[in-house]
Amino acid sequence: MKYAVIAVVGLLCYPSANASAQGATDAQIASIVVTANEVDIDAGQVAEARATRQEVKTFARLMVTDHTGVNKTATDLVTRLKVTPQDNPTSQSLKSEGDKNVATLKTLEGDAFDRAYVNHEVAYHQQVIDALDKTLIPGATNAELKALLIKVRPAFVAHLEHAKTLQSSMGQGH
Repeated sequence: MKYAVIAVVGLLCYPSANASAQGATDAQIASIVVTANEVDIDAGQVAEARATRQEVKTFARLMVTDHTGVNKTATDLVTRLKVTPQDNPTSQSLKSEGDKNVATLKTLEGDAFDRAYVNHEVAYHQQVIDALDKTLIPGATNAELKALLIKVRPAFVAHLEHAKTLQSSMGQGH
């Protein structure tokens, strides 16, 4: 269950996605959660293959594992609740911006790649925490979905702190 919140990570990463998420239904939130996880899984897979620093590769592997777990948890929950994820402008924006990020990452190598990936992960996780606090948790109408989002929020905080530690060790700030 701790991974369910991870699904939301991408929501606030992109301002256009956040604005659209205001007033989202539970079915739309479910789609946003799945898409947000897929976005971070895709970036993590690229980083696992291309990162030069072992600690960046390890972090990327953690992101792939955790976000894959979130998608499974989220899918299990919506299946049990009989909620069909509904595509929406926010999930579409997340997918588009995620594709752009992966395309950019694929043009980079070495230290430039590592820095770009880690910087994106710091911003992404901070925005997800903000989305959880300001949009997703207050917007979820199903009590189980809301409780799950609240319960897994600390995992996002842990990912953010891990990414900030990596960022600091690479000699870069915000």
